[in-house]
Amino acid sequence: MKPLAVHHVSVTVSDLDAAVAFYTEILGLTVRPDRPASLGGGAWLDAGGQQVHLIVGTPPPAHGQHFALLVDDLVAAVAQVREAGFAVSEPVAIGAAWQSFLADPSGNAIELHGLRRNRTRPTASGL
Repeated sequence: MKPLAVHHVSVTVSDLDAAVAFYTEILGLTVRPDRPASLGGGAWLDAGGQQVHLIVGTPPPAHGQHFALLVDDLVAAVAQVREAGFAVSEPVAIGAAWQSFLADPSGNAIELHGLRRNRTRPTASGL
């Protein structure tokens, strides 16, 4: 087998309306219209060339599991999340990138991943 890419990740959410609002209004994903209603409660969202599938249920306990969204401007993304009233960690250098973490309304961890353009901490002027 030779995988081509990650097609989608599935995230269990307790409140579908709150989750869809968070993922679309705060994180900028878009709702896909092709999800079959026969699948029950949930939504399919576009995240660039990949998808995030929201499934209604009880989210599992946090044990480090998360998915990452690559963003073009981590500083702006962190500011936008904070302005919307959500907590997000300060960017931390990891290898060739910067990362910040936040949680969706159901408590699922999400990494915001920004490419590292220099070796200093990101500031309002960029990475």
